[in-house]
Amino acid sequence: MHISHTPLVIGNWKMNPKSVKLAIRLFQDIQKSATRVRGVDIGIAPPAIYLSELARLAKSKRLKLLAQDVFWEDIGARTGEMSAPMLKSTGVAQVIIGHSERRALGETDEQVNHKVLATLKAGLGVVVCVGEKKRDPQGNYLTHVEKQVRAALAGVSKAKLGNVVIAYEPIWAIGTGDTATSHDAHEMKLFIQKVLSDIFGRAVLSKMRILYGGSVNAKNAEELLREGNVDGFLVGGASLRAHEFATIIKIAGAY
Repeated sequence: MHISHTPLVIGNWKMNPKSVKLAIRLFQDIQKSATRVRGVDIGIAPPAIYLSELARLAKSKRLKLLAQDVFWEDIGARTGEMSAPMLKSTGVAQVIIGHSERRALGETDEQVNHKVLATLKAGLGVVVCVGEKKRDPQGNYLTHVEKQVRAALAGVSKAKLGNVVIAYEPIWAIGTGDTATSHDAHEMKLFIQKVLSDIFGRAVLSKMRILYGGSVNAKNAEELLREGNVDGFLVGGASLRAHEFATIIKIAGAY
């Protein structure tokens, strides 16, 4: 079933750039060119230390700020952590949860679920990252992704699903230059939709966008949208180059 969504393009800056001055310059360059594009939603996920400063510079409601991670308690003796209410108070609209780089540090499916529930409770949106380390001929990677989706959304009510985005990021494609083919992306989108439908019913598919992430750039974005039928992108390295990120946004806006 094909459902049309407004494309969503998110730039995950990860641990970049290395100063607030450079972050401001990059944000302003993106804001200048990208927010002119209609028909696409835009998000920037900078390092948390830059969030308050960039929130003050945000001129368009169409450009949302995201956090790269969150902790599931509101306050407490949790040195180095940030809660959903804290992030919300800085102007954050959504939180990326379960990114493979967090999972590689030991984050479990159970912790991802705690973070999802706490973030939704605070009134923020979530971008849940799922993806396999490698593909095997037996199709075990599908079982792995299904397990991640089911675990992340355990206890989430149907009423909250409009605030949930799934980002499919095959780990073997993140930062490697290798990109899943448009066929791979389309297959996984359909599979994730089936899992969501099995859990919540088919009606939820009209509420939820499924993004692709993993070495997305201006050269492969159009094919991934046209043939992969994804609802947008979670962009890594290319989002640190304002012109290229704006080009990806324009390509998404055309669809």
